[in-house]
Amino acid sequence: MDIRKELEQRILVIDGAMGTMIQRYKLQEEDYRGDRFKDWHSDVKGNNDLLNITRPDIITAIHKQYLEAGADIIETNTFSSTVIAMADYDMQSLAYELNVAAVKCAKDAIAQYKEQHPEDTKPKFVAGAIGPLNKTLSLSPDVNNPGFRAVTFDEVVAAYYEQISGLVDGGADILLIETIFDTLNAKGAIFAAKKYFRETGKKELPIMISGTITDASGRTLSGQTLEAFYTSVAHARPLSVGLNCALGAKEMRPHIAELSQIASCFVSAYPNAGLPNAMGEYDERPEDTGHYLEDWAQEGFVNIVGGCCGTTPDHIKHIADHVKTIKPRPLPIVETELN
Repeated sequence: MDIRKELEQRILVIDGAMGTMIQRYKLQEEDYRGDRFKDWHSDVKGNNDLLNITRPDIITAIHKQYLEAGADIIETNTFSSTVIAMADYDMQSLAYELNVAAVKCAKDAIAQYKEQHPEDTKPKFVAGAIGPLNKTLSLSPDVNNPGFRAVTFDEVVAAYYEQISGLVDGGADILLIETIFDTLNAKGAIFAAKKYFRETGKKELPIMISGTITDASGRTLSGQTLEAFYTSVAHARPLSVGLNCALGAKEMRPHIAELSQIASCFVSAYPNAGLPNAMGEYDERPEDTGHYLEDWAQEGFVNIVGGCCGTTPDHIKHIADHVKTIKPRPLPIVETELN
């Protein structure tokens, strides 16, 4: 199952928002706790990654809805499954287990889908989702002490190393370092991945990298331009580089157009369902998102498309329908340097 061969032949579709779908279940504290954590000493409602263990039925069902909608790549529910992020719930010890359990949910969903749809012979891929962390290496959390850092590079690498080991042991097909607003954190994840495969001797998984342009300035939160961001991560020789989150498709378009010109690898894009309204909710209709991404595909900007915050299986179905007959962006011919 070689994802590179698939990407050369067609545009692949990645799934949509996990949090948006979990909200539909209107889960309460006891749903998150389950029997195993019914006596946990702090509130755990909102710890969506914990549902991989306590409500795998819900996570698997959401994955399956995205597969039914036409997704080729399913992201694991592991955006915060690191010791650093899980510290908010004092659940650092669960980090490895959460990642293994999340991959199982995704693989179970694919198995169920394949059993019910034997006519769909296209391969489906599990992308181990690696989030940006809730602490940054480039920025101080204290405006009065700009030199202070809440975390060290070694701590970030160790946290990502454990997450990656869980994703790989679970059986993920790809590592997806996503929603990057601080490139130094992403470098920690890249370093952890390379270190893990070097030390274990396991076959290296393809790495997808997806950054976040936070506003109209065209920069990441840590101040990099898109070209600087790409240059900072290109050494990882990623399968793809792209953008997700923060912006809707309308606002993201010029940045994807730019990235498609500079990237020597495949390009991914999964925007939000427009910009949030006054209530923080997303109103963009699925057919509108589909038309925006169809435009990008026709312009030859993209190889992988999907949705982020606010997107649903309906959004993904429209995207998949709109791009299924369009040829993918061809990889540029890169001249190799003479030694």
